[in-house]
Amino acid sequence: MDVDDVAGDDVAGLLGAYLADPYAGWSMGAPGAIAEFVRTPDEAVVPSGPGAVVTARGGIRIAAHPATRPLAYRTPVGPHEHWNHAVAFCLPAAAARRAARTSVTVLGPDRCALRPADRDAVLVDLGLGTATVDACVRTTDPDLLGLLRRAEGGQLDGALTAALVAAGPHRVFTTALGRVEVYAAIPPPEGRSPDGPHTHLLPHVLREGRTHAATVPVPAGHLPCAHLYPAHPLTDLTGRPIPFDPTRAACFDRLLERFGDPEQQAVTAEVVRSVAAGEPPGPRPATAPARAAQAVALRVLAVAGGAAPAVLDAWRGRTSARDLLDPEGDRNGG
Repeated sequence: MDVDDVAGDDVAGLLGAYLADPYAGWSMGAPGAIAEFVRTPDEAVVPSGPGAVVTARGGIRIAAHPATRPLAYRTPVGPHEHWNHAVAFCLPAAAARRAARTSVTVLGPDRCALRPADRDAVLVDLGLGTATVDACVRTTDPDLLGLLRRAEGGQLDGALTAALVAAGPHRVFTTALGRVEVYAAIPPPEGRSPDGPHTHLLPHVLREGRTHAATVPVPAGHLPCAHLYPAHPLTDLTGRPIPFDPTRAACFDRLLERFGDPEQQAVTAEVVRSVAAGEPPGPRPATAPARAAQAVALRVLAVAGGAAPAVLDAWRGRTSARDLLDPEGDRNGG
């Protein structure tokens, strides 16, 4: 997928083009409660209406809101050469906020389910209190429904969590822009997330109450409601390393040019210019998004080649270790 295929600031066109791209991934959620949707190029897609993609393992529906602001950004991950890239679809805070229920709540049949066969199943909000996403499960299992109804009005505790893991109900995460549904089984606590659609629930991160990482330059007065992950130049769909792909890097550069944050764009341009000129490291940027942009620019130069190693080493020696960590521990927002 190439952003040049999308005209102007056409958000609906951007969403439609990447929904059709099997190499793109998506997520909805907040740090600590995230639902991800990915598919493989050869995976069968179920007809599911406009703005939606559904497979046997999960699905997504997303629609452009008139006030949607796309934000393309990159953040460093870990102490080595990797980075994440994403496009956050942001709304004004008032439009982005959801119910933020703080107790288990039975919502009734899920009439908006992506598949007609799921529309009589019962949707239950887990009561996580997240501002921009309602994190729910959906089931027709009478035993699980009985357990959830008895838990209504209380908190999601360890016993209920264990029962949900064992039963493996659908997970349904809804935001002001749409929903992600996950049908795959829930891995046990000691297991790893599947390569396809999956969810993450991290209570220790949820307690921080964040809507996004500090390194993500969300516009003032806005909140992110969904994230797009175009094909990455260093990893495949499952996150496994691949040789650096300059075509993928260039495609995301064009997204940055069109939808990037001006401060991050300026920092990146200055790093590229200074390193090419062999200049010594400049001052440490004042904001977390700017420091993230500087760190990623140096990583991109390192893997793309062409920059003098001594100059890169001098610049990277000035980068704080704190700036090299993705505070979310997953893709959402970073």
